[in-house]
Amino acid sequence: MLLESAGLALLASLSPTALLIAAVYLGSARPMRTAVFYLTGALVMTVVTGVVILVLLRSLDLSHPAERGPRYELRLALGVALVVVGLVVAKRPPRPPDPTQPKQGLISRMAASPAPQSAFIVGILVFAPGATFLAALQVIATARAGLELTLLAMLIVVVINVLLVWMPLVLYLLAPRPTTRYLTAFNGWLRANGHVVLVWALLVAGSIMVGNGIYGLAT
Repeated sequence: MLLESAGLALLASLSPTALLIAAVYLGSARPMRTAVFYLTGALVMTVVTGVVILVLLRSLDLSHPAERGPRYELRLALGVALVVVGLVVAKRPPRPPDPTQPKQGLISRMAASPAPQSAFIVGILVFAPGATFLAALQVIATARAGLELTLLAMLIVVVINVLLVWMPLVLYLLAPRPTTRYLTAFNGWLRANGHVVLVWALLVAGSIMVGNGIYGLAT
């Protein structure tokens, strides 16, 4: 359970948007304060949605041995959904940005004027639960695990899910200038390859869930 949920959480953490905003905040006038508020918002959204979804799934009692079939059917359905979404995204490449048109998205507008309060809200919006994060929670919720192991798995998933927020922050504390330089360069790579990263994350996560679901139903 721990390895599978952690792997799915790692795929969920691969968010070009999350890293882009982290780079913007770390390059602002109040980098540490703004980035910490951004991290706080991300953690609040991740923890709250994680607990709610975990309790909801556990209430279905899918971890009970008698519910083995429905448990793996749910994993299979989630996996198929992830694969389908990945294929759809792959067939619809993003349009190249128009330099004459400013970004009009809510998150883009809020991140353009870095401030601690708005950074907290941006963290909440950016880390709204995605399909791979839900898949990680589903693995935890349907596992036959006690309270201690469940809490440990949740902690691991939460920490990994916000990886692209707290890791740049820690690196910035250790070495501000090199971190800013390399983060900007890496962010440029993500801008160019973010679509491919998203597609592969969806397909890999979906394949894992499909394989797990088929294996569980077959055995």
